[in-house]
Amino acid sequence: MLILLDSVHGLLGVACLAGGSLGRRLEHPQSVAVMVREKDICWEYAEKLDGNKVKCKFCSRVLNGGISRLKHHLSRLPSKGVNPCSLVRDDVTARVRSILSAKDDSHITNNKHHKCPPLSPDPPPPLSSASKLFPSSISSPSPLEIAERTISLFFFENKIDFAVTRSPSFHQMLDAIAKCGPGFVAPSSLSLKTLWLDSLKSDIILQLKDTEKEWLTTGCTIIAEAWTDNKSRALINFFVSSPSCTLFHKSVDASSYFKNPKYLADLFDSIIQDIGQEHIVQIIMDNSFTYTGISNHILQNYATIFVSPCASQCLNMILEDFSKVDWVNQCILQAQVIAKFVYNNSSVLDLMRKLTGGQDIIRTGVTRSVSSFLSLQSMMKLKAKLKHMFNSPDYSTNTNKPQSMSCVGILEDNDFWRAVEESVAISEPILKVLREVSGGKPAVGSIYELMSRAKESIQTYYIMDENKHKVFSDIVDTKWCDHLHSPLHAAAAFLNPSIQYNPEIKFLTSLKEDFFKVLEKLLPTSDLRRDITNQIFTFTRAKGMFGCNLAMEARDSVSPGLWWEQFGDSAPVLQRVAMRILSQVCSGYNLERQWSTFQQMHWERRNKIDREILNNLAYVNQNLKLGRMITLETDPIALEDIDMMSEWVEEAENPSPSQWLDRFGSALDGGDLNTRQFGGSIFSANDHNIFGL
Repeated sequence: MLILLDSVHGLLGVACLAGGSLGRRLEHPQSVAVMVREKDICWEYAEKLDGNKVKCKFCSRVLNGGISRLKHHLSRLPSKGVNPCSLVRDDVTARVRSILSAKDDSHITNNKHHKCPPLSPDPPPPLSSASKLFPSSISSPSPLEIAERTISLFFFENKIDFAVTRSPSFHQMLDAIAKCGPGFVAPSSLSLKTLWLDSLKSDIILQLKDTEKEWLTTGCTIIAEAWTDNKSRALINFFVSSPSCTLFHKSVDASSYFKNPKYLADLFDSIIQDIGQEHIVQIIMDNSFTYTGISNHILQNYATIFVSPCASQCLNMILEDFSKVDWVNQCILQAQVIAKFVYNNSSVLDLMRKLTGGQDIIRTGVTRSVSSFLSLQSMMKLKAKLKHMFNSPDYSTNTNKPQSMSCVGILEDNDFWRAVEESVAISEPILKVLREVSGGKPAVGSIYELMSRAKESIQTYYIMDENKHKVFSDIVDTKWCDHLHSPLHAAAAFLNPSIQYNPEIKFLTSLKEDFFKVLEKLLPTSDLRRDITNQIFTFTRAKGMFGCNLAMEARDSVSPGLWWEQFGDSAPVLQRVAMRILSQVCSGYNLERQWSTFQQMHWERRNKIDREILNNLAYVNQNLKLGRMITLETDPIALEDIDMMSEWVEEAENPSPSQWLDRFGSALDGGDLNTRQFGGSIFSANDHNIFGL
């Protein structure tokens, strides 16, 4: 989520408080010594008007109250209802603040040495002062308390996702400001929108130039992800992925032509030209493009580019169909009864977390079906502790509630726990594949073997129950054949040394036909294919460098693309092809989708300048997050926070268990994604001023 620009200005000021300028008092008119107005140095920033009015030279605002009000205006500190100047230079703000601070210090010193007659009551201190932050019972809060409370107010007032506190850049910001000490001046809203946004965008573009250099060797994958809503709006985000990273390219509002093949073809043509046809190995599209005809256009007009499905989306479809099997569906509904009761009763939730050591029985995944099976896994692990909780003396006050009695009945039902165990057993192999292909790393050479192992695992589990095995294997086979299987996947598996040289692999011979088709596509002329047959023979028989000890030892421990780079010199043409194929991802699901951001960017009433700023914001935001994903070791299919609006928590007034999977239609979000508490609900399409523009 993009932090609100104006709110960032406020948080920077809060962080400055943490660095040592806490609780600074503001100047009050009653304590200001009389001076000759014309001699005040701040007059260089103002134009004197009739009466006691002044005009700010930066923003042209006319202020009543003379030079004193102007100082508060330029200081950008909240005081006496004076609107802060949005155009003042940072150096001027720092200068004015130092003047106000010196007067405060002088006023305090004079009060210590002189008994002054009582004055009329001072106006109330600014909202950010300690007296407003803490109740009267807390007489002298520490600087740390004031800083933490002020940061909390900033989050609450500006509706900022609490998960922002886990962002490394948030803590880097606080540390950097603390080192500046008192007097630090936060960048203004204007400088954030212009100077700093342009600077960071330039830095990112410069960094990505190095990434683009590797495309000459490894090639790249374009990922096109579409989002449609119930008003027929269609937004398309384009990403470019290669071994070192995935970068955000652009976001396009295709609402007016998403179903128009010609206009959609022109859009993809422009993207291909942006990246360079010679660099692109494949284009991954989600299911939104199934009936647009764009796949045929690309295949017919770009001889060397493949079009592939999103593996993660196909795997999610498998899990979705698993969850629709009657007994699995019933198991999930029963588990949700327990979860809803626990998470809607604070005392029960506290007791559960106490007994489980802080562990939750709910896990939120990137889709509803992933959430369901992850939560069943978690519930199975905590089976004994859940049973103990409902029989605990500390639970006695909830014993007679009807929902509680239903939970106890479910927890004591052996058939329920057998269903949980089976659901976990048949879903875990698919979840494992989903994790492998959703992590942003090249996986096109592994998807074939991963799917084969998943199918074997389900078959082994149901070795004594052929009927159940057939139900789930048919689901996997249907989705694999109709949606997931691709000639590029087959060719990548054939070139993967961990598969090619593994005597236990049984499907290797079935890959040859697709492998040769891919070679003909990538090497369309006889000149390019010269000696390719001998090079294939050298590879498959492990001749030359392919058979050296280092190459053999690295077959299973080094990524396939890197293996070919190191040991493929004996087959140079095949080496180049193999490196390009094996360096590709097979999924776009690792990408964090926050469509509210792009809704704001494409809002039709934006003017040209607004759109440019929002385009830059999206570019910087998305690429910073993608860069961060490389360094974080997190579960790519699970979210850190529980979705408090999911079917596992929210209690519907009129529940309809048989239709829970269809509660939100696919047209709502286009990606079957869970809605984050803040990202989806607070930042709605009506929040047009989200960026303070």
